[in-house]
Amino acid sequence: MDWLSTLGYAMGSAWLSGISLYATVVTLGLLQRFHLANLPGDLGVLSHWWVISVAGALYAVEFIADKIPAVDSVWHAIHTFIRVPAGAIMAASAFGHFDPSVRTIAMLVGGGVALTSHGTKAVTRLAANTSPEPFSNIALSFMEDFIAVGSSILMVFHPVVILVVVILFMCFAAWLTPKIVRFLRNLLQKPPFRRAAAAV
Repeated sequence: MDWLSTLGYAMGSAWLSGISLYATVVTLGLLQRFHLANLPGDLGVLSHWWVISVAGALYAVEFIADKIPAVDSVWHAIHTFIRVPAGAIMAASAFGHFDPSVRTIAMLVGGGVALTSHGTKAVTRLAANTSPEPFSNIALSFMEDFIAVGSSILMVFHPVVILVVVILFMCFAAWLTPKIVRFLRNLLQKPPFRRAAAAV
């Protein structure tokens, strides 16, 4: 596999780890397990049944937790310490057969990509949670699952395309995140929130 395709796998898996780590691991693991993919470097470890089983069980928990507004905020906060390191490891694992310095760079960049996708997801969900109805949260959760599974499949067959998608997403996140943060800051300055903060 050429280095550009490997880079696509590295950055794609890091990006998807920040969106839906467990769905990504299950999808890639099953594709490799049934010989529909040829994952580069050390990513082949995802095809072990125990890895697929553990990721599948955690995805089942996430599938429920992700659709409950109060619970999903806590879930995402905890997973800041899981998705970002996992994204860094996935990126480094893709370059498993490369020089250690290359793996280190991949880990650093992959961690940044995972942090960006996870952070964008978290603040978007936080903004959605300000709405009393639960449907926007549920719709976002299904959309994230669809992106994780669909993009994992796309990455297997067209890793360079997913690399372009990641680059476009990073540009989009840089534009969107400040706007969401500004929206949340303005929301918290409204009278009901200020009274609640004063009461605490």
